[in-house]
Amino acid sequence: MSLALVAMSGGVDSSVTAALLKEQGHELVGVFMRNGVESGEHAEKGKQGCCSVGDSMDARYVARELGAKFYVLNFAESFGKIIDYFVAEYKRGRTPNPCAVCNSDLKFGKLYDYAKMLGAEFVATGHYARREFRDGRYRLLRGRDHDKDQSYYLFGLTQEQLAVARFPLGDMSKPEVRALAAKFQLKTRDKPESMEICFVPQGDYRAVVAKQDPDALRPGAIVDTSGKRLGEHAGVAGFTIGQRRGIGIAAERAYYVVKLEPETNTVVVGDEDDLMLQAMRVERANWIALENLSPGESLRALVKVRYRHAGAPATLIARSDGSNDVQFDQPEKGISPGQCAVFYALPTEPDPRFDSEECLGGGWIA
Repeated sequence: MSLALVAMSGGVDSSVTAALLKEQGHELVGVFMRNGVESGEHAEKGKQGCCSVGDSMDARYVARELGAKFYVLNFAESFGKIIDYFVAEYKRGRTPNPCAVCNSDLKFGKLYDYAKMLGAEFVATGHYARREFRDGRYRLLRGRDHDKDQSYYLFGLTQEQLAVARFPLGDMSKPEVRALAAKFQLKTRDKPESMEICFVPQGDYRAVVAKQDPDALRPGAIVDTSGKRLGEHAGVAGFTIGQRRGIGIAAERAYYVVKLEPETNTVVVGDEDDLMLQAMRVERANWIALENLSPGESLRALVKVRYRHAGAPATLIARSDGSNDVQFDQPEKGISPGQCAVFYALPTEPDPRFDSEECLGGGWIA
């Protein structure tokens, strides 16, 4: 009977993950990752995030019911670095993706190290994704339920990390997971889904930015694409590309945030058409399905520029500096620097090297 380390957040997905592994005969060690962020009483009662004291208690209760050992690990210092990155990106006029960083650095980074120390065979999480070993390498595949697929957040995993990763929910839908939670009579079976970033317990990322770096929120000008001043903002870090509501301009027409200029502390707004771009550059790519592309080499792929993006056909062209130019077949809306660009096999143009559901890798929009 092998030892499995399960990342338990106190939610229904990780609870069912643990219960399934228990049913399969594995010995379990449940681990809760404490981020060191105080959510406060009000946030605790109405929040939809994760990693709170209440979540820890739920995870501990489920572990006890399953007869699993349970540990709370203090990752406050590591989470602190992720929060620093989060704030710094907003200050630079970029939109960060801390969940992708957490998966690579913590859940399959530090937890992987902890699993080795305990002698655990693998690290399991409640992600809706699939993993296969074929033709000498590990492949990351979309979750069977595309509405819940979370492979987007896992693009940064290496072959070494995928070797010890397990995703027991990858072939399931959310209703199926809820049904299993009821079958196993888990305390978390009716718990609401986690929606917020774990260290933003009240859902207001601007409050986190203001607390960590007040200088990131300085008043400045709002201008249109011609440079005409339309108003004043409370800080570039309080805006994201594509934002329409809360801009603070009284106008009959709809304005969208189309560009952020932290160097001049300026927010540029324009029409919806101004959000359409046909090309972008992606840096710090992590490839799962192949080695790095050689300079000048191209690859056809389906590219997702945000989690809820359906993906768009594009041509990737490798540059000599290690980054990749991405040319979309048709203009795409709302591309945000700092977000993840994740590459998938293009179903309409089958490539014998890849599975039709395969995540090839990804990088960061520059």
